[in-house]
Amino acid sequence: MSSDSLRITSANVIDLRVPTSDKLLGSDPFHKEPDYSSALLHLETDAGLRGVSVVFTVGAGTDWICHGIRDLCQLILGTTLEDFAAAPICLYRRLIDHHQLRWLHDGVFRMAAGAIINAMWDLWAKSLNKPLWKLLVDLEPEFVADCIDWRNISDALTRTEAIAMLRECREAMDRRENEMSKQGPKAYCTAGWLGLSDDEILATIRKLQQQGFDSFKLKVGRDLQQDVQRIRFMRDAIGPECNLMVDANQYWGLAEAKRHIEHYRSFGLKWIEEPIARDDVLGYVELAETFADADFDFACGEQAASPVIFKQLLKSEAIKYCQIDAVRVAGVNDVMAIILMAAKYDVPVCPHGGGIALCNMIQHYGMWDQIAVAGHSETQLVEYIDFLQEAVEHPVQVRDGCYVAPSAPGWGLEFLPDFIEQHRFPDGDIWQSRPPEKKGAAFEVPPDRNEG
Repeated sequence: MSSDSLRITSANVIDLRVPTSDKLLGSDPFHKEPDYSSALLHLETDAGLRGVSVVFTVGAGTDWICHGIRDLCQLILGTTLEDFAAAPICLYRRLIDHHQLRWLHDGVFRMAAGAIINAMWDLWAKSLNKPLWKLLVDLEPEFVADCIDWRNISDALTRTEAIAMLRECREAMDRRENEMSKQGPKAYCTAGWLGLSDDEILATIRKLQQQGFDSFKLKVGRDLQQDVQRIRFMRDAIGPECNLMVDANQYWGLAEAKRHIEHYRSFGLKWIEEPIARDDVLGYVELAETFADADFDFACGEQAASPVIFKQLLKSEAIKYCQIDAVRVAGVNDVMAIILMAAKYDVPVCPHGGGIALCNMIQHYGMWDQIAVAGHSETQLVEYIDFLQEAVEHPVQVRDGCYVAPSAPGWGLEFLPDFIEQHRFPDGDIWQSRPPEKKGAAFEVPPDRNEG
C-alpha cells in the first residue's frame, strides 16, 4: 500500500483500565495497589488502515493522558502519512516545540505527543506490511539521524558519530537479522511483586523456569529486614547461576539508598534498579562511586522523561543498564536517540516492559538495538511480564527465555474488542460495578506502618 494514499481522518482515544490491584499484581513501594491501564489511540485514515499506540499508566491519571492526546490530535487531522514518512522530525518538532504547550515540558505533555508519534510510525510500518522493528532496521543511517533532535544531546553524541555507528553495524546486519529472527531478545521477568506471598512468587518462578527463563527481578524498598529476607528467598529459589535484580522504584533518598544497598552486597545481584529519584543524576553518580567495588551496577530509565536525562546518566557513567520505556518519552524519535547514546557509551539497553501491551512495543526496540545499533545480544535483557497478554490479537510470545521475533505489521497493538468493552473506563463491564472508592483519584491506600 502506498503511503501517499493515506490521510488522517479521525482520532479515537480510549481509557482502558484493569483492576490488577485486586491481586496486587504490579505492586511496588510507591504503587501499592496499581490498576494497570493504558490510553489507547486509534488514528483512522481514508484508506481504512489504522495507526495504533498506547500510553501505559497505573489507573488514576489515565484520563489526563487521554485528554492530552485528544487535544494534540487536532494538529494532525487531515495530514498525510507521506508527509510524515518523508521527515518524521517535522511532526516531532511541531508537537514538542508548540509555542504554548511547550511550557508544560515533560510528563503528560511529552507522553501525549509520543502517543501520536508512535501511532504514525505504526501506520507507516503497516503501510509497508512490516513489523516496526523491520522498518527501523531497513532505514538508512542518515535517515535515522535526521529523525533525532540533536539540540541538547550533541555534546554526548553527534549526528556524524551516530551515522558512523549505524554504518559499522550494517556490515553484519543481514546475519544478525537472520539470527534474531530465529531467537529474539533475551528476556527477564519480575516475579517478586511486593504484595505477593513467597508461595505466589515461587509458583511464578517455577512457571517461568519451565519456559526457559533464568533472569528474575524482585521489588524492594519499604522494610530493610523484610527485603533482605525476600532477596535471600529469591536467590535460594532460583539458584546461584541465575540473574537476580532488585527494583526500589525510586522509593529512597540518597542516604537511605546507601544504607539499604549496603545490605545487598552478598546476594550476587546483577543490578539495583531505580534506588532514588529518576532524575537525580548527581545521586546516581554518588551511588556508582560508593559501590564501585560491588559486583552489581545501577539501572535507571523507565521514568526518565527525556533524552536529556539519559544523556546525563550515560555521559556521567552513573548507570550501567539503560532502561528505555516505549511510552515515557516522545515516541520512536526520542528512543532512537537514547539507544544510540547508550551504544556509544557501551551501556546495555534493557527496556522496561509490563503494563498493558508495553512488551509488544519494547520487543521491537530490542530487535532494532541488537541488530542495527549495538549489533549484539551479549549483555542486553528485555523485560517481560507474564500477565495481561490476552488483551491483544498478537500477544507477545516467548520461547527458551527469549522473545520470539514479532511478525505482525506495525507494533502489533490491535486490542481485542471484548477486552476493550470489558475494561473501558468508566463504563466498561468491569468498572460499572466497582465501588467509587476503588477507582480513579478517590482510590487511596493508607500509609504503610513500616514506612519511614
